[in-house]
Amino acid sequence: MRKAAGAMPPLRVAVAGGEAPEIARALERLIAEGILAEALVAGDPATVSAQFEGALPAGVTLLQANSAQACASAAVAAIRAGAADILMKGHVDSTIYLRAVVDRETGLRAGGVLSNVTVAEMPSVGRLIAATDNGILPLPDLDQKRQIVLNTAPLFRGLGVNPVRVAAICATEKVSDAIPATRDAATLAQEAREGKLPGFELGGPMGYDVAVSAEAARIKGLGNMPAAGAADLLLFPNIDAANAVAKSWKYHGGAETGSIVLGGRCPILLNSRSDGAGRRINAFLLAAAVLAGEPA
Repeated sequence: MRKAAGAMPPLRVAVAGGEAPEIARALERLIAEGILAEALVAGDPATVSAQFEGALPAGVTLLQANSAQACASAAVAAIRAGAADILMKGHVDSTIYLRAVVDRETGLRAGGVLSNVTVAEMPSVGRLIAATDNGILPLPDLDQKRQIVLNTAPLFRGLGVNPVRVAAICATEKVSDAIPATRDAATLAQEAREGKLPGFELGGPMGYDVAVSAEAARIKGLGNMPAAGAADLLLFPNIDAANAVAKSWKYHGGAETGSIVLGGRCPILLNSRSDGAGRRINAFLLAAAVLAGEPA
């Protein structure tokens, strides 16, 4: 991903809240590697500049903003003005940040559903694996789940994954009226078979074990289900399950992760404030992949 991003024209980022050293380290490294050309960083200029090692790197411009809300608004405004390609969450609260992103008058909605995806690389899985939606939609309905999947198309195109194997995760592989998510999963699987989700192979309902373990899928007699044992994308029924799994990858799975919001006017980075420079760089590389995968 780093090599691919380095082959692209250098990108521009708008940062909402730069008052933390891990943000400065991420920007410094991206600039040094030639991946990032310009960074507009909103926050208190004195505090932000103190986070960098020495003088501000060439290409970094500070935007005066005296509150988290002002930081988020300034960064979003920079995107709308065409001054940056990628929006990065800095040291601001996620709720305030997302409120600026989804504002119907001044935000970055593109007309559809916004959704979050976390992509992980970890020793126990021999490929990139992603979880969605773990940051935006608390309890997506069928239409939203369909759009969540479609939102990932430019990301996976940019990552060179085709077709994308999607597992619709549920507590059981049996369709049950008692568990509405199983009905949604079965409907989406049927739509995928009918070619209504181009570029995606979707199986479900299936348990997490069936999605990630070919052996579990074989034992349960589900080895021929699309995505079974080899899922690229896990579509969860609610934000609680998706968020918990994505965080377990980070804290128990030894995963390198990056998170990004899709479906807006630009790639939108949604890092946790506890994330270090490395995960912020990972998210930026995902954003570069999205831009590379967008239709010409």
